[in-house]
Parts: sequence; structure tokens; C-alpha cells
Amino acid sequence: MDGGMDGQALKAGETRGSNAMPCEANALLRLLNDADRAALAQHLELMPFRNGDMIARAGDAADSICFPLTGIAAILDSLEGDRRYAVALVGSEGFIGWQLLLGNERWSHDVVMRAEHGTAMRLSAAALNAILAERPAIRTVLLRFVDVVMTQMSRTIVSSLAHSIERRMARWILLYHDRVQEDDICMTHEEFRLMLGVRRSSVTDALHKLEEDEAVRSVRGRVIVRDRERLLRLAGDTYGFAEAEYRRLLGL
Repeated sequence: MDGGMDGQALKAGETRGSNAMPCEANALLRLLNDADRAALAQHLELMPFRNGDMIARAGDAADSICFPLTGIAAILDSLEGDRRYAVALVGSEGFIGWQLLLGNERWSHDVVMRAEHGTAMRLSAAALNAILAERPAIRTVLLRFVDVVMTQMSRTIVSSLAHSIERRMARWILLYHDRVQEDDICMTHEEFRLMLGVRRSSVTDALHKLEEDEAVRSVRGRVIVRDRERLLRLAGDTYGFAEAEYRRLLGL
């Protein structure tokens, strides 16, 4: 896992200005009982990342898992010619590095910080394996989230095959909106291209249609959510199933 802003990690209980955040800022960590959370907390390191930082690279050794506290971890798949496409997003509702739970010691995807500067709690693979051997309830929680991510990825695939660009764009904006603190979201045309797999001109046309529907306002490098209900109607069945599964499996 790359080092983020300065390559320096902090223990979960330490502070560095406003970057220090408690474990409870991550929904999965908050879901654990006090004893399980305390067992993890003593091994967690606080990692800061800037928007655009590479968190992990496909093929590199997966030596840790990471619980985002703020920001969005975009999961990207690559094709020949350095073409990359977004397949899923993870924020403070979950974790990245699930390959380790599935017996894979290498990252399967590139992971990039998006939308805003972010922070995450890093847990080494060695500490993870030792803790899970003694506390199997943690593994259950983590694997349930893995199932949710797989559901989100499958909906990304189906939407790409079956739905219009405007509908898919509405879905991605909702996924971002779920994971940031404000309606004003840093989303560039290049990010939309990665998410939609279309030309930049098609991104511009789709954004104009969402603006005409008064769902969003687009300014350079940002999208402002004006009416979430309109976005939900535009997204239709592209959005909601994975989110419902999250609530069902994790009770959040």
C-alpha cells in the first residue's frame, strides 16, 4: 500500500492536527463489539491520502487492509494500453484489501483516492491474520462487506450493458454522494470517463441532460447535487440493490 501524503503512519490513538480520527468513523469498525474493536485498534495506523493518490496497485503484494474514514477509494480495473475503468467505490462504510481474506496475497485492482483528501486506518496482514484466528466474528463482518462489494461490482457490469449513459451517470453521482460530507463533489470529466467508459464529449452531453433535469449543477471539476430525489428517479434500478444488501447484511 502506497504511503499517501507523506508516507508516515500514525497509531490510531495519536493525533496530527485535524487528520486524527477515531476508529468509530468507519462503520464496520463501529459495528464490532468493544472487545473486537479494541483488539484491532492497537494495531491500526492512521494513513492520510490526497485526492488522486494511488492507494494500491494491481499485482503488488497485498500486505495490509485499509478502513477508510474519509474520502473515497475508487476500485479500478485495467486493460491494455493503460485504459482503466472504475468498477466500485468504497468509503467509510467498508474496507479495502479483501483479497487477503480470500486467500490472494496480491492486489487485484488499482485503488485511487477520489473526491477529497482522505484518511484511513491501515492494518497489516500479519496483525489481521493473528486477530482473525482468535476473533472469528470479525471475519464474518468483513466477509459480509466483501459480498456487498461484489454486488456493487455486478450492478456496475449489468448497468454498463443495459442502461443509458445518463442513468449510469446518475448512479455514480449517487455513489459519490453517499460517501462524501457535502453536496459539492469533486468529480472531473476524466473520472466520469473512467466510470462510464465513454468519450469526454459523451460525458459532457450526459451532464447537460442531468442539469436540464435540475438534478445537478456542473462546474469545472465539480458536480453539485441539487436534487437527490431526481437523481434517484433518473438512476432507477441501477442504484439501490447493493445498498439494500449492505443494510440487510450489516444492519447499517
